[in-house]
Amino acid sequence: MNSVTLPASTLRIIAAAPHRMMFLIGATNVLLAMVWWAWWLIAARWLGGTSAQPPVPAGWLHAIVMQYQVLPAFMFGFLLTVFPRWMALPELRREHYVPVGIGMFGGQLVTLAALAGFGDAEILLKIGAVLTTAGWLTGTVWLVRLVYQEGGRTWHAVSCAFALSFGVLGLLLYSTFLFLDEPRAVFAAIKLGTFAVLLPIYFTVCHRMIPFFAGAALRGYQPVRPMWMLGAFWALTLIHLWLELRHGYAWLWLADVPMAAMMGWLLWRWWPRRRQMPPLLRVLFVGFAWLPIAFVLYTIQSLEFAVSSAFILGRAPAHALFIGFFGSLLVAMVTRVTQGHSGRPLVLGKVAAFAFIVIQLVAVTRIVAELVPDSLGAQAIAAAGWIVAFLPWVLRSSWIYLTPRIDGNPG
Repeated sequence: MNSVTLPASTLRIIAAAPHRMMFLIGATNVLLAMVWWAWWLIAARWLGGTSAQPPVPAGWLHAIVMQYQVLPAFMFGFLLTVFPRWMALPELRREHYVPVGIGMFGGQLVTLAALAGFGDAEILLKIGAVLTTAGWLTGTVWLVRLVYQEGGRTWHAVSCAFALSFGVLGLLLYSTFLFLDEPRAVFAAIKLGTFAVLLPIYFTVCHRMIPFFAGAALRGYQPVRPMWMLGAFWALTLIHLWLELRHGYAWLWLADVPMAAMMGWLLWRWWPRRRQMPPLLRVLFVGFAWLPIAFVLYTIQSLEFAVSSAFILGRAPAHALFIGFFGSLLVAMVTRVTQGHSGRPLVLGKVAAFAFIVIQLVAVTRIVAELVPDSLGAQAIAAAGWIVAFLPWVLRSSWIYLTPRIDGNPG
C-alpha cells in the first residue's frame, strides 16, 4: 500500500508549485548534461575519442542542450511563478505548468539518451526536439496569455515573453536542422538562444529583481531601475545578434562597446555604498559583474578581428557570458527563490557558497582554455569543475523540492 501512496504524495509535492517542478527538472538536467559533455571532452582529449559520437557535432549539441533544455527549465520555473505576482493575476494551476515540465524533461532525457548512444540517435534527437518544443511552446502560450490579460503594462513581463517567443523560433530552426540537414539553421538557433533568449531574460530579471532584493535587505538603499535601459538593451543585443548571423564580427564592437559601458554603469549604480551586505545579495552583484566583463571581451575580440581577421580569444567571451554570468546567477537566483519559497531563511548557506565560488574558478578556467596550448584538456577540466560545483547544490536543492515547506504553508 505504501509503495503506491508514497510516489503519489511525492508527485503532489513536486507539482505543488511551478518552481518546485521546473527547478527539480533543471537541477537534474544541469548534472546529466554536463556529465555527458565532460565525458565527451575527456574521451576526446585523453582516450582517443572513445565516447559515443553523436550524429551531429558535439559542440553544437552542447550549446543546444544548455540553451534550450538545461537553463530554460529554471527560467520557466521562475517565470511561471512570478508572472502572476508581477501583474497581480491569479496563480497558474497545475494543468498549466505540469505539461511544460513533462515536455522539457522528456525532451532532455531523450536527447541525452541519443548522446549516450542508446538506440537510433537521429530519431531520438528528433523526438527530443519535438518534446522540448511542445513544452516550451506550452509555457510560452500561458505566459503570453497573462501578458495579454494584463494589457502589457508590465514591461519586464513583456520583455521576457518576447524573448521566449524567440526561443520557439530557435527550437523550430534546430528541428529544421535535424529534419532537413540544414547547418545554417542550427547556427542561427544557437545564436538566437544566446542573444535573443537567455541574455534578454537574464538581464530583464536582474533589472527588476536585483534592486528589489537590495532594497529589501539594506536599509536606506535607493533602487535604480531606469526603464529606458531595458529598451536600449534590446536594441543592442539584437544588433549584436544580427551581426553574428551575418558574420559581421569586425563590427560587433559597435554594439558591444555601448553594451559594456551600459552594464558597467548599471553595476556601479546598483552596488551598495557600504562594505557589509548579506552573502545572498553579494553573489547577485558578483554574478552580474560578469556581464560587462563578457562584453569587454567581445569588444576586444571584434576590434582585433577588424585588424587581423583573427579570433584571438576564441570562445572566451561566450563562456564569460555562459559560465560567469548565466552560471553564477543561476546559483544566486535559484538559491534565493528556493530558500524563500520553502519557508527557509534567506541565507546563502555553505553549499550554495561552495557552488558559487567554484563556478567563478570554472569560468576563469574555461576562458583561459582558449589561450593555452592544451585547450581541450583545459575545457575538460572546466567541465569537470562544473560538476564538482553543482553536485552538492543539486542534491540539497532536490531534497527541498521533494519535501514539503518547513513552515507548513502550501506551495
